[in-house]
Amino acid sequence: MGLPVVRLRGGLCLVLFQLIVLILPNVSDAQPEYTASINIQGVKWVYCKTIPNNSPCSSNAVFAAQCPQNCLHNCFMDCTNTCQPYCPISPPPPPPPPSPPPPSPRPPSPPPPSPSPPPPSPPPPSPPPPSPSPPHPSPPPRSPSPPPPSPSLPLPSPPPASPPPHSPSPPPPIPPPRPSPSPPPPSPSPLPSKAKKVKCKNKDYPTCYHVPQYCPSACPESCEVDCVTCSPVCNCNRPGAVCQDPQFVGGDGLTFYFHGKKDKDFCIVTDSSLHINAHFIGRRNENMNRDFTWVQSLGILFDTHELYVAAKKTATWDDSVDRLALAFDGEPISLPGDEGAIWQSSSLPRVTITRSTETNAVVIEAEGNFKIKAMVVPITQKDSEIHNYGITGEDCFAHLDLSFKFYSLSGEVNGVLGQTYASNYESRVKMGVSMPVLGGNKEFSSSSLFATDCEVAQFKGHFNSTTKADQIEYPRVNCSSGMDGIGVVCKK
Repeated sequence: MGLPVVRLRGGLCLVLFQLIVLILPNVSDAQPEYTASINIQGVKWVYCKTIPNNSPCSSNAVFAAQCPQNCLHNCFMDCTNTCQPYCPISPPPPPPPPSPPPPSPRPPSPPPPSPSPPPPSPPPPSPPPPSPSPPHPSPPPRSPSPPPPSPSLPLPSPPPASPPPHSPSPPPPIPPPRPSPSPPPPSPSPLPSKAKKVKCKNKDYPTCYHVPQYCPSACPESCEVDCVTCSPVCNCNRPGAVCQDPQFVGGDGLTFYFHGKKDKDFCIVTDSSLHINAHFIGRRNENMNRDFTWVQSLGILFDTHELYVAAKKTATWDDSVDRLALAFDGEPISLPGDEGAIWQSSSLPRVTITRSTETNAVVIEAEGNFKIKAMVVPITQKDSEIHNYGITGEDCFAHLDLSFKFYSLSGEVNGVLGQTYASNYESRVKMGVSMPVLGGNKEFSSSSLFATDCEVAQFKGHFNSTTKADQIEYPRVNCSSGMDGIGVVCKK
């Protein structure tokens, strides 16, 4: 009777094994062997101990990051694609073993002992009923018929030793079979309907390609799918991001704020072959000694070219209306309003601009130099109420959420964001506070959007083809807590 149980569990293992085989290809490229980890006060932090060849993380300084909330003690760093920690995809736990059936209420009636008759069996030879009754007064006169009611007799009580051997017979009642749920590997995340729907657009990941996902609650309007882990990731959580009331994520993976001043320009990246200024817009907060600010436009200088990217001023926001302005070397760029529409420069190095959505989002790439993802977003009424921005119906302060990737930075790169990619960078940000702020308004201030006159300017107006970011040799990184357990500081 044990064989059916073995077959059932074997079948379940087979289903789980096949499910693991289906899921594992999605994370095969993450290569956990590149990951190292440290435990600080019971929390696991991970970082890339080795940077694989052709990894997009190679341009970023080494950094450590805390495991996500749903796997605080077991995660890996994706050193080949996203440069972010991720939870290993594991098969669903096997269902608990079937609980033993409740004790059957009929063990006191063991059928085997009933045939072993009580002593009154000798009377049957005498057919007349009256004569054999005296030997045992306890049984009734119709002793031949009682085999069924035998349990009621007091005499069968002595053989209780015989029933225990037969007691194991009840377990064979077959446990109720429970079909194991086998969900498809890339199940979309069930989030509120207001969250933006996004898809993996890389055909090299067929099990994740074009599977709908929803942006996390932390970034319901600005995320993208990491095709390796087949999960949505907030755009503002990756190294090289500049979002919101300018929140920067440095090349070292640490997050900080640079508020600047409204209606002023600041150099955020400056190197011999690349210079990027940002124009800040904002509102004065009467209860604070600073402005609320956002990045409204970029002035990008590289080689002998100028590239302009901006969010147009908008009173009432409408997702279906494109509020993105683009210009190359002073000439406006007209980009068709279709997702995937492409514009390319006729000059070298080749510049390509691609619409990532039908409106308000593009990917800009200068061959061999940089790649920028830009999205125009508004300040919503909800944002204004939460942060006390005081936004009115006259202006929703449309601004840019940005993500940078650099292909050819020197070790001397500077700027609000650029300095975090320098070979000798040590963070000046005070970590361990709720909002770590970077100062330096004076040293990063520029006179105009395309000026290269900030104090830390490095731009020489030519493309640096000799020094590559992946050729910069970074010292060993020392990570420690030192902040009452809030965050991790990594120093070179």
